[in-house]
Amino acid sequence: MMATSQQLSLFQHYFSDSYSYNELLGDDGSLRPHWQTFFSSFSNLGPEQIQDRAQDILRFLKENGVTYNVYGDPGGLSRPWHLDIIPFLISEAEWQKIEAGLIQRATLLDLILKDLYGERMLIKEGLLPLELIYNHSGFLRQCSGIKLPGERSLILYAADMARSPDGKIWVLNDRTQAPSGSGYALENRLAIARILPELFSGLKVRHLSPYFIALRSAMQQIAPGNNQNPRIVILTPGPHNETYFEHSYLSSYLGYTLVQGQDLMVKDNYVWLKTIGGLEKVDVIIRRVDDIYCDPLELKEDSHLGVSGLLQAVRSGNVAIANPLGSSVLENPGIMGFLPKISRRLLGEELLLPTIATWWCGEPPALKYVMEHIKRLVVKKIYKDSPVSTSVNGSDLSAEQLEKLKQEIMARPYMYVGQEKISFSSTPALINGRIEPRNVLFRSFMVGSKDTYTCMTGGLGRTSAEPGNFVISNQLGGFSKDTWIISPEPGYTLSSNRDVLRSKVPAMSGVLPSHSAENLFWVGRYAERVLGNARFQRTVMQFVVEGNRLQFENDLVTEEQLLRALTEYTCTWPGFTKSDADEMFDDPWPELTDIIFNINRSGSLSYNFSLFTNAVNTVRDHWSTDTWRVLKGMEDEWETAAQSQLTPFRMVSALDNLITSMVAFIGLNRESISREQGWTLLDTGRKMEQSLLLIRMLQATFTQCYTEEVEYNLQEAVLKSHESLMNFRYKYKVHIQLPLVLDLMLLDPNNPRSLIYQLERLKAYLSGLPKNKQNGYGLEKHERLILEALTMLQLADKTQWTVPDAKTGTYKELAGLLSDLNTLLLAIPDVISRKYFKHAQGQKQLFALEEDPLI
Repeated sequence: MMATSQQLSLFQHYFSDSYSYNELLGDDGSLRPHWQTFFSSFSNLGPEQIQDRAQDILRFLKENGVTYNVYGDPGGLSRPWHLDIIPFLISEAEWQKIEAGLIQRATLLDLILKDLYGERMLIKEGLLPLELIYNHSGFLRQCSGIKLPGERSLILYAADMARSPDGKIWVLNDRTQAPSGSGYALENRLAIARILPELFSGLKVRHLSPYFIALRSAMQQIAPGNNQNPRIVILTPGPHNETYFEHSYLSSYLGYTLVQGQDLMVKDNYVWLKTIGGLEKVDVIIRRVDDIYCDPLELKEDSHLGVSGLLQAVRSGNVAIANPLGSSVLENPGIMGFLPKISRRLLGEELLLPTIATWWCGEPPALKYVMEHIKRLVVKKIYKDSPVSTSVNGSDLSAEQLEKLKQEIMARPYMYVGQEKISFSSTPALINGRIEPRNVLFRSFMVGSKDTYTCMTGGLGRTSAEPGNFVISNQLGGFSKDTWIISPEPGYTLSSNRDVLRSKVPAMSGVLPSHSAENLFWVGRYAERVLGNARFQRTVMQFVVEGNRLQFENDLVTEEQLLRALTEYTCTWPGFTKSDADEMFDDPWPELTDIIFNINRSGSLSYNFSLFTNAVNTVRDHWSTDTWRVLKGMEDEWETAAQSQLTPFRMVSALDNLITSMVAFIGLNRESISREQGWTLLDTGRKMEQSLLLIRMLQATFTQCYTEEVEYNLQEAVLKSHESLMNFRYKYKVHIQLPLVLDLMLLDPNNPRSLIYQLERLKAYLSGLPKNKQNGYGLEKHERLILEALTMLQLADKTQWTVPDAKTGTYKELAGLLSDLNTLLLAIPDVISRKYFKHAQGQKQLFALEEDPLI
């Protein structure tokens, strides 16, 4: 079928003599049938609509928090995910061949993995050189002889594939350790379906959900002891990992608990999840941590990502890991050259999917070939020993560099392989509003069950950043593509959560890991700290602007006291509290600017905001889409403000925007977070910080005696910064005076800003935390502390708070009360942390001395 003139106008920048195999066009120069159907819908959108939808895709992904982090890149943390709106299309007939080849390959690699940690027959028969295996960092001798619970060792598998100039699909890489990308593939599909549903018209796009259904089933099958309702967790390195978004996304989508190494512990050869309710046994771990980092006791001793004793728990058969520790040995590129013979030996079959031609330099003939043809090959180490790429394109090297590389290969030939360079096929991509050719490779995912492997009917496509560039990587700025498997029947289908839920896997009661609980607690604290600091800084800055204009004596004294109070309140010492701060008082704006925007200054607003965003990202699976939209908007606005040269008025405006966004974040959480443990810890953190900040504010402003005018100004500033001025006027309808202000801010149970209001809520939250059964009906330590603080406040004689001490010139009773309350409240977070967040085991004496009867 020939393309219409309207469709051909889309491709005026596409056709080129530089491509090899073209995914778009057939041998006769016409559009392939599935592309013809696709572009019939695509061309109807028109150029403006196409560009608008492309921007909508980027906005959708950004608001959903889809990111890909890049190590070593200053802008790499939470880098937005880029998705091309034109998918990568594969016909059903071609996919059937690819799928059969992938199932065969996964089955073969599973047998190899079992053999390498079992009888090692392949090494004994010479089908795999022992130097190739034993010199690879992924071969873990500690895992030898471990019997896994399931029938398969290789549970998860992914393959990177590309089409060569002759139109054949080749396997470029095997991903066996912790294959990533399935979550991104699902998010790509959902984004395209949401923003561009028209593109599915006339096409039947295969589901992605069968893969995730099979994944849930496989995890249940490998659980030790045939547990029908296993506890399954996803082990992540944490929020700084490049694919952390995917870990969090899959956790929410599959209903599995997302954990870090510090959330788990090994006790009695079982793996336990630390929760605020105690320890709960873990049956299956889907790991996204490299195997060498998983157990500092037996593997990499300086690892902070793993769980001490994990390998022993695996040996004991008490926990299953997908994929098992030691499976990264299969990612050794040197194995590729030996797969055809191994396939014939183990399966009695030829490989259905060809592997890129590979020469392992540990064999003299292969070494000779690599040395003679090095400029036409890609040279790799058998394992990646640094964060940067270990692949070298021989044609890109100078004569001096080539000679150095040859010397390195000759020194340790068993550490290197040479691989053929393939010109990947080109596919249409929307680049800056124009359709241009880009080289493409795609990754498909498989999960193994008792009977066979289930392949994701689709996958994660990736294109090069520049035309003709065969180095395709997200870290180098490449774009992702949704991969569609096209059936001949009309219509389309879309994967959904309902498909996954139909798998009828028993639901596991939700628990809150201790690490997540701790971060939610600190999200609440940091949110209130940012909000409180921003409000008080705004109040002080507004007064400084007015004071500089009025220049009344009382205003100047008030300004100095407010600036000192700001330093004490934000803990940005020495600041305005220095003994020689006269120059600062004459021109306070440099210091005010610094304590707002200096991210490296402890206590500054930017410093606390960075702590807030770090905690938020660590528990990103708890935030709704609307909440995440507010968070990303707040981050972008504050980053823009911090990088700008702002006038005092603009700084106040930036604080206004930050306050509004933070209030929106808090309000959305009230509406969206389930009133369970997560909300309790989040709001506990908020109430705790509000209480401590209020006490610190009153200590900095109300405990010293001043003139009546200055005290009036300070009281008004405190009421403004706590959004309580209107409450005061409505309730008392009199002139502002200290006894009434203290009554409102400390004792009014109906004022949501008062201290007694916060303590009452804290008492309820802390009483609702899990109890120590050994205590019976007794109070926990944190309950005793909050009860003591609340009782102390209720029993205090408020008539003595505003009686000045003749000797010190302070409100001594008020200062003493605030100090005592501050001490009690500061002790509560430490008690909560030790009991619910750390779960530290008590030390055990390994031997005991015999008691001396004379002692």
